Amino acid sequence: MRMLRALRSDLIDPTIAVHHGRVVKRTGDGALVEFRSVVDAVRCAIEVQTGMVERNAGLPAERRIEFRIGIHLGDVVEESDGDLMGDGVNIAARLEGIAEPGGICISDDAQRQTRGKIAITFEDMGPQSLKNIVEPMRVWRLQIGGHPAPPATSQVGAAQPLALPDKPSIAVLPFQNMSGDPEQDYFADGMVEDIITALSRMRWLFVIARNSSFTYKGRAVDVKQVGRELGVRYVLEGSVRKAANRVRITGQLVDAATGAHLWADRFDGALEDIFDLQDQVTASVVTAIAPKLERAEIERAKRKPTESLDAYDYYLRGLESFYIQTRESMTEARRLFQKAIELDPGFASAYAMAAYCFAVRKASGWVTNRALEIAEAARLARRAVELGKDDAVALSRAGHTLAYVVEDFDAGALFIERARTLNPNLGSAWYASGWLGVWTGEPQAAIEHLERFMRMSPLDPALALARNAIAFAHVFAGRYDEAVRHAEQALSEQPNSPLALRAAATSYALAGRIKQARNVMTRLREIDPALRISNLKDRSPLQRPQDIAKYVEGMRIAGLPE
Repeated sequence: MRMLRALRSDLIDPTIAVHHGRVVKRTGDGALVEFRSVVDAVRCAIEVQTGMVERNAGLPAERRIEFRIGIHLGDVVEESDGDLMGDGVNIAARLEGIAEPGGICISDDAQRQTRGKIAITFEDMGPQSLKNIVEPMRVWRLQIGGHPAPPATSQVGAAQPLALPDKPSIAVLPFQNMSGDPEQDYFADGMVEDIITALSRMRWLFVIARNSSFTYKGRAVDVKQVGRELGVRYVLEGSVRKAANRVRITGQLVDAATGAHLWADRFDGALEDIFDLQDQVTASVVTAIAPKLERAEIERAKRKPTESLDAYDYYLRGLESFYIQTRESMTEARRLFQKAIELDPGFASAYAMAAYCFAVRKASGWVTNRALEIAEAARLARRAVELGKDDAVALSRAGHTLAYVVEDFDAGALFIERARTLNPNLGSAWYASGWLGVWTGEPQAAIEHLERFMRMSPLDPALALARNAIAFAHVFAGRYDEAVRHAEQALSEQPNSPLALRAAATSYALAGRIKQARNVMTRLREIDPALRISNLKDRSPLQRPQDIAKYVEGMRIAGLPE
């Protein structure tokens, strides 16, 4: 009841007022509303249901409130107390009853009056028998939120489902223009085209081309049916709404097999900056859904029996082990990436991630044969860039490894920059570029690139590692209190990470917080007992003598032996 009252005061009643409606009466958790214009009524219904999609995003099914809306145009009798009576009211109520949760049903009379006046298409349900209404009535429906509407009769059995590709697949549907302004169609369509282009740069994704996606423009669609017709596992849909000089864009990522929502968000901006806003939304959507897709694919691979795994599934399981970041999990990750390479010798990203495991081993102090591991990391990384000349993921991971493990900074910088050029929305490329700035003496550029990575991928498993890099960058820029702040955040997320402990010990020591520095050093020496001042540079390939001197000074103050 509290949620319902909040929805009425924050969304429903204000939207009704904006569209010149009058709440005639409340009926439990429902309401009878009168409008002077059926166009206003339909626009109001669309805004309410779109608003409910935004409010339900991320909530479990049992916590969602979902509405049905029915709209009819017809005569009514007004009572002395303002109540409305008659068949017009009864028909609207029956239309509400046959709508899907999150859906809108309108009568044929209402549809005729809105045709051409609102840039949205309703699906024809054909004649429907309504309770206590003598003649069957033709009904139209629109599904915005809640459960997908069942397929129309004419579509059932129309075509055999396409087989899913052997990698994650996605279709980006045309965003619905909720503005009532056909002029905004170009904006919505352009944004979707940009999203399709950006996703297409991700070599691990199978993306449906624009011409196929746009066949659904203006149609009320069932996401499950789209998945079957296009042969994709995921569908991205959304809407655009304009009010005065502001525009709001919503997007949601749906698992086409189950109808489950994996991600949803909304973006607001000013119309005078419409093309900048279009770019911002494209970048935000792409960088937000990429980790969600990867995580969903990892969970899918984990559910498959081992005997049915192919190269990509081994790669996904390798990622799962890689993100655990223990010595044992890193060994398992390398084994799984090697299995993927054996099944697909041309799998550039598998080579790159196998190489990248050696970077984690170096950072964590797990190296047992330094020369051998450097040689193997170099071999795998160079093979990755040879196979993946236009694969941004492979280039960024291989470039990071070449710079950090092999200390070939020219090659590392070249491949990381190529990855950023190929896909400016790839978080791992900005992450690698940030660390490169730490090592090569460009702390301010490093901080900017790492903060961009954190903004692009706020739930990334590498977030704590990025905070460590920012802490070191602040140390080398002489901002020790800022370094402490970031190091503490990283340490709270990864309390046993040798890298986080080194960043915290250095930051505390140079900030004059000696007691905290020595407490952290005690923990670090328990985890990495072989660490000394003499081998400190093996953990971090710093290029500027002043940065090396500052790092050594901080660790010496914290209590690291010579």
